[in-house]
Amino acid sequence: MNSYRTLPSPERLAAREKLVLDHFHDEVAQRWNDVLATFPHPHYEIIATMTVHDGDHEVRGYYHDTRVAFPDQDHELVSLRHSHDAVIAEFWLLGTHRGPLGTIPATGSRFRVRMAAFFIFDAQDNLIIERIYFDTLTMLKQLLGGVNLKHPKNWPLAVKALRGLLKLSGKPDPRLLQTTPPKLLS
Repeated sequence: MNSYRTLPSPERLAAREKLVLDHFHDEVAQRWNDVLATFPHPHYEIIATMTVHDGDHEVRGYYHDTRVAFPDQDHELVSLRHSHDAVIAEFWLLGTHRGPLGTIPATGSRFRVRMAAFFIFDAQDNLIIERIYFDTLTMLKQLLGGVNLKHPKNWPLAVKALRGLLKLSGKPDPRLLQTTPPKLLS
């Protein structure tokens, strides 16, 4: 097994990279069975909202909810990096807010938010986790940015969106709070 200081062979890195790129492509094309096939057990951790989607049913629900909110969701890849057990993707996520995002009502606004996703692999090169980091305030600012708040008729939408954000950032999933420091080599 590789230590965290040793990269796997170029062939293993290429296979992981291909899997991640296929995963991205199939998400944009909304081919959910193909995306789910990249995992032996689908598992997403959304750090910005401290939520976990574990297993086929929960992950399909996550896909459904995000595509109701952003049916044209897409990405622009910025970079891919490799570690001993992960492919790290930096990308812009973009889309139009056409439906509710949880309890945040649709605003019709476009967003473009910089993100990082860690695609983590086990010792047999199975994808076991997609862990996503992004700034929710940047996204919310863009979603509300298209709403003219100078007109009182839009204030209820802004209030609903802020309440929705508070609900989205509710109680964190305890699995994300129980962390263990890494064992570092001296």
